[in-house]
Parts: sequence; structure tokens; C-alpha cells
Amino acid sequence: MPRLSALAWAMLFWMLSDISLAAPYTPKSSDEVLEQLPALDNQADLELRVLQRQLNANPDNLPLATDVATRLLESARTGADPRYYGYAEAAVKTWWRQAQPPVEVLMVRATIRQHRHDFNGALQDLQDVLANRPSNAQAWLTQAVIQTVRGDYEASRRSCAMLKRLGATLPATACLANAASLSGSGRQAYPLLQEALANTAETDVQTRLWTLTVLAEIAARLGDDRNAEAHFLQAMALQRRDAYLLSAYSDFLLDQHRPVEVLALLKDDSRPDGLLLRLALAEQATGSKLLPKHIGELQRRIDAYRLRGENIHQREEARFHLVLAKQPETALRLALENWQVQHEPWDARLVVEAALASGKPAAARPVLAWLNQTKLQDRQLQPFLAKLEAR
Repeated sequence: MPRLSALAWAMLFWMLSDISLAAPYTPKSSDEVLEQLPALDNQADLELRVLQRQLNANPDNLPLATDVATRLLESARTGADPRYYGYAEAAVKTWWRQAQPPVEVLMVRATIRQHRHDFNGALQDLQDVLANRPSNAQAWLTQAVIQTVRGDYEASRRSCAMLKRLGATLPATACLANAASLSGSGRQAYPLLQEALANTAETDVQTRLWTLTVLAEIAARLGDDRNAEAHFLQAMALQRRDAYLLSAYSDFLLDQHRPVEVLALLKDDSRPDGLLLRLALAEQATGSKLLPKHIGELQRRIDAYRLRGENIHQREEARFHLVLAKQPETALRLALENWQVQHEPWDARLVVEAALASGKPAAARPVLAWLNQTKLQDRQLQPFLAKLEAR
């Protein structure tokens, strides 16, 4: 059986658009504190710093470089901090632009390209990895994630099936259930994944967290709110900080018209853009006096992305312009641009909502065609589709 530790975080890298970078600012004096960085308060942080110093002294050490890069990518995921993707790229810079980088570097590069929404580049790297090491479970899983994001569910199922052949039973089942639930088979996939989790005696925390999150999202799309919340709370009880879990649970609570609980959930955890966005949405629903401050902060971050030429946050931008800034036409443009890159329930929902809000229902035709093809079951999307049909 292949080594599966840290496999599940590969499933979540593509979701980490929840990043935080402030607009450029010039301090008034050299004494001004710009940011308080997290303290090195755990063994993993200390080990990473030691390894980085060793790598600085010996930058051509491939095993050391890939170890450092992998740890940095894990820090990027858990902290939703985009700077660590750049640090990880720098760790393997000796091999990054080689015509045929080592397999270990290809995995690092694929993950970074995935985060940057360069899905074609990431898939090419993964194909090169699998051509050399077809038993690389993490490569199959990462490939399945990207294929699911793009709406290529048949290809995703094939990648998930390879995981099962390699002995990664729970990750494979969660992978298959996720793809199946997005293509009309959620009611069949949900109990199968429940059973697989119940029959797995031991697994790493991140795999369990991801599996519970998948179960929660499937249940929510099926309209089973009670089980959806139970799974979200089980995942939260694992006490492993995960920006995607916080975002998904916040969305669930917002759809349940429970914004006060979102305020409590995110009041001390709004550094990632996606979490600050959801905090602001909850503040809007409750009439919080902090809303103008947070809208301004989100706008500054968006402006900073534009200055850098980044366009990987279009889903969050579209939602910001649609709900907070009340600019439906801008939201529709961004949602349609985002739709060219990824096809997930929230991507579809934003196009439909923005098309309705801007008075341009015909703009949602590509999404309607995709929904008709995939047979996606999503209770939260249905009211908007009904309004669209009425138009």
C-alpha cells in the first residue's frame, strides 16, 4: 500500500483562493509595525526553519529542497497564505525550468500551478509524473481534483479509480463520491461514502476532515440540512484549522439565514480573503457597524490583485461585486470569466445570480447547458434556476 500521509490536502489546494494580500502601503517611519507574523510556536515551524537554513547552504540538494517545498505548501494550505507558494517555488528553483525536472519537482510545480489556476500546466506536470511513477497516489488524487474543478467528471472518476487500485480506499471513495455527487448521483454516493468512513478504523486527520467536508457538502446540495450540519461540526471538532472548511460551513450558515453564527465563527479568523468576504456578508445581514471597514479592506485587496495582474480570485470578486458592492454587471462579467476556468456549483450559482440581478438572463445559457448535461443536484441553486426559467 502506498504512503498516504498528506494526500488529502492535495484535494484542497485548488480551493485555496482564500488568500490575503493588502494593497501597497508606505510606512510613515521605520518604527511602524506593518504586520505581526505568526510566532514559531510549534515543532513543525522550528523544523522548517532549520531545513531552510540547510537548504540555503546547499541549494542543489534535491531531497532537501523537495522536503522544504512540500512543508511550505502545507503551510500555504493551513494558513491560506499565498507567500508560501512563492517560497516553495524558490526552494526548487534549481530544477524548476529544466526541460525534464525530477518527478519530485514536477509534483511541487503541479501543486503551485494548480493554485494559480494554470490547470493545463498542472495536468501536464502530473501526466509526466505518472508516466514515470504510475503508483504515485498523490498525483492521481491531484489530477482528479483538477478534472473535477473543470467539470470533467468521467476523467475524474478514472483518476479516482486508480487510487482505489493503489489501496487508498477512503481517499478513493471520497474522490469518487465527490465526482458522482456533482454529476447527478449524489443520493447514491452519499451512503457509500458514509459507510466507507465508518469502516475506516484509522486514518490521518486531514483525510478524515476532507471526507467529512465532502459528506457535508453532498448532504447540503441534496437538501439534507441536518446531516450536513452534523458533518460540518464533526469536521470542526477535529480542531485542524482549514480555510476551505471554514468557508464551506460559513456558506452553509449564510444559506440557512444564520449570519450571527458566521460572525462568531470568523471573528478571529478573517485574514484569508474568502473568510473576510463571508464575514462581511454576515455583517451585511446583521447590520454590523464593521461592514464599511471590511468592504473597504476587500476592495483594497482586489485593487492590489489587479495591480499585480492576478485573476485567480474571480469567484470571490464576483460575489463581492454582486452582494456587497451591488454591481451586478461587473459581477456577471467576472462570473462568466471565472466560468471559462472552472465549473463548480458555486461558479454556476454566481453566473445565474448575476445574470438575474443584471437583467441579462440569456447570459446564463452556458451554465444551463452544463447543468442539463451533468444533472447536478443542488437545492441552493434551484430557486435561482426557477427565477431564470420564469424570465
